[in-house]
Amino acid sequence: MSISAKDIRNIAIVGHSGEGKTTLMEAMLFNGGTIERMGKTDNGTTVSDFDEQEIARKMSVSLSVAYTSWGGAKLNLLDVPGFYDFEGEFNEAMRACGGALVVTGAGGTVTVGAEKAISQCLRAKKPLIVFINGMDKDNADYYGTVHALQEKYKGKIAPIQIPVMEGNKMTGVVNALTGKAYKFSNTGYEEIPVPELYVRDLEEMQASLMETAAENDDVLLEKYFEDGFLSREDTIHGIRKGIFSINVIPVMAGSALQNKGVINLMNEIVKYMPEAAERSGLPATDPVKDAVVGVECVENAPFCAQVFKTAVDPFVGRMNYLRVCRGALQTGMSVLNTNTNATERINALYLVKGKKLEAVNSIGAGDIGAVSKLSNTGTGDTLCAEDTPVVFDAIPFPKPVLFLAVYASVRGTEDKVFGGLARLADEDKSFTVTKNTGTGETLVGGQGEVHLEVIKKKLKAKFGADADFRTPAVAYKETIRKSATAEGKYKKQTGGHGQYGHCKMRFEPCEKDFEFAEEVVGGSVPKQYIPAVEKGIIECLPNGVLAGYPVIRVKAVLYDGSYHDVDSSEAAFKSAAEIAFKEGIKNASPVLLEPISRLKIAVPEQFVGDVMGDLNKRRGRIIGMDAQDEMQVVTAEAPQGELLTYATSLRSMTQGRGKFTETFARYEQAPDAVLQNLKK
Repeated sequence: MSISAKDIRNIAIVGHSGEGKTTLMEAMLFNGGTIERMGKTDNGTTVSDFDEQEIARKMSVSLSVAYTSWGGAKLNLLDVPGFYDFEGEFNEAMRACGGALVVTGAGGTVTVGAEKAISQCLRAKKPLIVFINGMDKDNADYYGTVHALQEKYKGKIAPIQIPVMEGNKMTGVVNALTGKAYKFSNTGYEEIPVPELYVRDLEEMQASLMETAAENDDVLLEKYFEDGFLSREDTIHGIRKGIFSINVIPVMAGSALQNKGVINLMNEIVKYMPEAAERSGLPATDPVKDAVVGVECVENAPFCAQVFKTAVDPFVGRMNYLRVCRGALQTGMSVLNTNTNATERINALYLVKGKKLEAVNSIGAGDIGAVSKLSNTGTGDTLCAEDTPVVFDAIPFPKPVLFLAVYASVRGTEDKVFGGLARLADEDKSFTVTKNTGTGETLVGGQGEVHLEVIKKKLKAKFGADADFRTPAVAYKETIRKSATAEGKYKKQTGGHGQYGHCKMRFEPCEKDFEFAEEVVGGSVPKQYIPAVEKGIIECLPNGVLAGYPVIRVKAVLYDGSYHDVDSSEAAFKSAAEIAFKEGIKNASPVLLEPISRLKIAVPEQFVGDVMGDLNKRRGRIIGMDAQDEMQVVTAEAPQGELLTYATSLRSMTQGRGKFTETFARYEQAPDAVLQNLKK
């Protein structure tokens, strides 16, 4: 299948979870003739929700790709999960798409998911269309939803349709750009005269669109001022220009479930969404010249592409989804991965329709496809012609905010569990597997409880490995607050040689984690036994006297002792040091230390009070607050032990709008109540 970049539209379908994105994609595939009948999310029969977890949960958890043809164009559609935990999938889609379709309900408000999707598209500079779905529902409020969008995104929202309603049901649509009305029918839609009831609304909407079009083109603006009017062609040109520059967000409506208004939507996507060829001047780095260059989406040029998603399957192997940015990728080619500096051979290329793969010999500029079994290529990597290297910017992924300790459910399957988790982390860059050096636990990190639960189920389904995810231990420490002396004497008499070691120690606070010194005079402890004393102290450090946590910020000084010419040995002095340690630390005012985290919490202003109140309950301290991109960023510090489930709490407090980052700050003395709880 050879197709020009000017005939390709790469569209990400985004929005709040449960608003009908997958169903809308299903309707588009059906209208384009890609599938014979529309599947249903509830039945697990849709093209894009094919993963076991998606079928079980009746929601998307992974970015999926499918394509169809419409109006002489190829539509590459990316179904993006709308649940908060899968933000990484959204970022992957933003790198692959040329424009976005934001799906929102007709509830008369701007949902959190729609708000976040629109804001992220604007930040990513992606042209977008808003599709108000669910117009077949009894409580559908098209005008209320449009008004809410206009209030939220002043000057950008441009409704281009008027839904024709009979009772509470949408039976057709009036297109303000063409001035034509259509009635939905079983065979698609048929043109009808504009109903008298909507003539005035149509005139008002057309006048508004003329004004919007004029604001996006200086020539049209001058014409509009002179004539007070723009032709239909001029209006369409101005609106398209506004969409391309992301100054205009057109709004349409329909019902994905009943496939009403979807044909009109597809017509407008082909007409107004950017062609793949228009996505020119993509910034990349030329590693040879060490300079930023613009990559033009043209066919007759050296090949380059970026991998935007990686899927790992135990049977198929690794599958890399990519968007060809320039030239063409063909089977048999050898290409350079400029991120790993590895050469990869392309053995198999595919076009993707959900889980179905269609083998092809070539994927051209602007198109999306997949390549299998590349050994040194992952998400975000750049593939290019070996003699024309470029590197695209890495895809940004959110850092994990919820961590759980992971253990193999069945003893002896640790390799299987951790090997599977490592492969899943290769597939999902917003998920991590790390070792906590403070506690010795292996931690999985993700975007929320649902994210980690999905990972756990994938581990079982794909790799046959059962894992337990548990609340992680907190890396408490112990230290001392004053100096104290102690004497350790180890004496053991047996039939032959005995054991004798005697040391006098002083323990005092210090800045380093541990320091050892000796002040022995007169040879009371021979030089050859001093390293054994130090070793004995070091081996005691991991187990403090309060609650068994590692001891830090202690200086141990050997200042005296005694020995026996025959019975003394390194082992005896090591044991004597252990006795001195336990006594000395007990007498040096031992205290428990807890790790303190520094937080940066971004929330809308209306939630700042709730966030601060919650931080106070967690023994947090507010350090400062700054305004940033319509959000308030609260900087605070709080004990790490109080933040183990903070990701879930913040999401609940802020209706999913809040985000935070957490970094280790320092250790501080913990209140007595914390120590008492640990001893229970």
